[in-house]
Amino acid sequence: MYRSEARDRLERIAGLLEDVQHDSEAAVRARRELHALKGASRMMGLAEIAELCHRAEGLMADPSPGAVRELIPLLDRLSALMEELPMGSEGELPTGPAESAPEVPTRGGQTAGEPVPAELRVRADVLDGLTDRGARLRVLSVAAGLLVKRLYRLARLADRSGREPSPRQALTTLAVALDQLAVELEAGQRRVQRLASGLLETLLHLQVQPLRPVLLTLARHARELARGLGKEVRVTVDAGETHLDRRIIEALREAFLHVVRNAVDHGIESPDERVAVGKPRRGSVQLRASAEGDRVRIAVADDGRGIDTEEVAATAVRRGHMGVEAAAVLSDEEVLNLLYLPGFSTREEASETSGRGIGLDAVAAAVREVGGDLRINSERGRGTTVLVEVPLARRGERALILQVGQALVAYPKSPVRSFRRLEPATVTDDGGRQFLMEGGDLIRLRSLADVLGLPESENGTVIVSVIGGVHLGLAVEAVVGEEEVFLRPMPPRAGAPRAFEGIALLANGRPVPVLSPQRLLAQDAVGDGPGAGLSWAGDLRVLVVDDSTTSRDMLQRVLGDAGVRVTAVSSAAEGLEFLDTHEVDCLVTDVEMPGMNGLELTRTIRADERWHDLPVVMVSTRDEAGDRQAGLEAGADAYLAKDGIDGAGLVTLIRELGGE
Repeated sequence: MYRSEARDRLERIAGLLEDVQHDSEAAVRARRELHALKGASRMMGLAEIAELCHRAEGLMADPSPGAVRELIPLLDRLSALMEELPMGSEGELPTGPAESAPEVPTRGGQTAGEPVPAELRVRADVLDGLTDRGARLRVLSVAAGLLVKRLYRLARLADRSGREPSPRQALTTLAVALDQLAVELEAGQRRVQRLASGLLETLLHLQVQPLRPVLLTLARHARELARGLGKEVRVTVDAGETHLDRRIIEALREAFLHVVRNAVDHGIESPDERVAVGKPRRGSVQLRASAEGDRVRIAVADDGRGIDTEEVAATAVRRGHMGVEAAAVLSDEEVLNLLYLPGFSTREEASETSGRGIGLDAVAAAVREVGGDLRINSERGRGTTVLVEVPLARRGERALILQVGQALVAYPKSPVRSFRRLEPATVTDDGGRQFLMEGGDLIRLRSLADVLGLPESENGTVIVSVIGGVHLGLAVEAVVGEEEVFLRPMPPRAGAPRAFEGIALLANGRPVPVLSPQRLLAQDAVGDGPGAGLSWAGDLRVLVVDDSTTSRDMLQRVLGDAGVRVTAVSSAAEGLEFLDTHEVDCLVTDVEMPGMNGLELTRTIRADERWHDLPVVMVSTRDEAGDRQAGLEAGADAYLAKDGIDGAGLVTLIRELGGE
C-alpha cells in the first residue's frame, strides 16, 4: 500500500513542477503531497525517504527557478529509492542494491527481491460481466456440439440414401435439413463472434495503463545520465491521459530507454559546445505521447546536434554496406534508414553509455514485434526526433496474404496505403532499378520473388507502403486475402531469409512466414551487393579447410543438410588457392594441420585486403582458454571445440557471420 501511494504522489508532484513558479495553488498542492508522503514514510520507518521529503517540502515553500532545479534531483532520488524497496520487506530501507536486501517472506511464500507477478485491480461489475460472457460462451459451445452431432447424422443419412435405388426424395429431404442446419450454425456463429469480441474488448481494456508514469521514469533516467556526462538537460513530459497496453509498454521499455540514452549521449552537446554555436547551455529533451484512434504515437525529441546524413552514408560505404554510387542517390530519409542495419554506428569506439553499433536495429525489431512503426526525423544542428507509432492494445494484427510461387506469405497491413493491379505503363527503369509512378511521384518498386531469390513470377498486383516515412512499392503475384493473425518470433534456427520477421497461423491452421516491411526497406537502401540480399540459405557459400576426412565429411553433411553450399579442401594451401578464384561467405578451418596451420591461414587471410572481412570460424580438438585466445587474436570471429559442436548452432552462427 505504501509503495502504491508513494508512486502516485511522486507522479502528481512531478506533474506540478512545471507550474509551481507561477501558480501558488500548484505549489501548495505539491507541498501537501510531500508532507503526506513524509508522514507515511516515517510511519514505515524509512528515515532517508522522510528526510528527502522534508528537504523538498522546504524548497517548495519558495519555488524560485533555483529551488525547482534543486528539487528535480531530489525527486529523482526519491523515485530511485522507491524502486529499491524490496517487495514485502519491513523496516529500514536497505543501503545497498536491492539484491542485497534481507530475505523476508511475503504472503505468497515469495522472498523479498524475487520477481513478483503483476497484479491488476478489477471492479466487481467488470468481473461479473466477464464471468457472464464466459458462461454464455460455454452454453454456445455446448449448442455447437449438438449441431455437430446432427451434422454427423445427416452425413450417415446421405451415405445410406446414396445406395438406394431411387435416392431423389431422400436427398431432397436431406438438402432441406442441411439448409436449416446451416441457418442455425450461422446464427450461433454470429452470437459467438459478438460475445468473443465483447470479451476481448473488456480484457484489452483491463490491459491498458497510463503512459505518463513510464515517461516520467524515462525522464529521470535522462536527467541522471546528463549529470553523469556533465551536460545540462531540461526534460519535459507531455502525455495527457494517453494509455497503452501494459504488454506493449513492457516489450518497448528497453527500446525507449536506449532512445533516451541516445538523445542525451549522442544528441545533446556539452554546455560549452552549445554556447559556441549560439544555443542555450541547457539542452532540451521532450517525451510526448498522444492517441490517434486505435494507435498511440510516442516521440522522443532533442534539440541537439542532429544526425549528419553525409557521415552516415560515408560510414555505410566504408563498412561495405553499399557502393559510392548507390550512396550518392539516396535521399535523407533513405540514409536515416541505414541506422536500422544490425551493428551500424558512426562511432568507431564504444561509449560506456550507448555502446557501439548496438541499439537502433534492436529498437526497430522491438517496435515491429508489437505491430508498430519507427521513424527518425533529424536536422543537422537542430536536433532529432524518434517517432514510434504502436497499436493501443496488443491484439491480432491485420495482414495481407500474398501468393509467391506455390507458397503463401503474410505482409502486415498497418504500413499499407493501397494495393491494386500492377499496370506495366506505370513502371519505369532507371539505372537497373525499377520505380512506380504514384500520383506524380516516383517510388522505389521491388519484386517479392526477386527479394526472396525465387524465379521471377508474373506480378499482377502492387502494394504501396509507407515505412518510416519512406514510400515503397512491392510487386507480388497476387493478394489472395486478408486475415487477423498473431505474430510469433521466427525460430532462430529456422533458416528463413532475413526478409521475414516472424511466423503466424492462418485461420485454417496453416503457418505462414511474415514479411518485415522495415527489413525490405533497409535491404533496398543498401543495394543488392554481396551480403546485403535477403537470400535463401542455399545462396550461402562456405569453404571448409580440414585435414581430417571424418571432420570434413561431418561438416559438409551438417551444413549441406541446412541448404548451405559447401566446398571442402584438405589443406590451407588448397584453401588459399580456392579463394583466389572463388567467392565465399564464410571460412571454417581446423587449427592443427600439416604445413600451414589454421592460425597461420587466418593471419594470412587477415593480411590480404581481398579477404580482410571474410568471416572465419575455427574448429579444433584443443579447447583450453589459451587456445581460444590464440585463435581470436589470429583474427577468427569464433572458436568452437570439435567434441562439443552443435550442428544447428553451427549453422546459425555461420548464417549470422555470412550475412544472412
